Amino acid sequence: MASDRLVCRECHRVNDPDNETCDACNSSSLTEDWAGYVVIAHPEDSEIATEMQVTEPGAYALKVR
Repeated sequence: MASDRLVCRECHRVNDPDNETCDACNSSSLTEDWAGYVVIAHPEDSEIATEMQVTEPGAYALKVR
């Protein structure tokens, strides 16, 4: 379930709950305090990806605290 996952405070990428670092940027700043979930398949064609400054496909949190 998505709510059990950790989110990177740096890039907003959703990670598995057992990760100690972000899969995308290798940051160790992960949090359980996040809201909203978006899956970006084609960031080059996505207005949301452009707004979020996302360049890699994947699952991202919309708000990270």
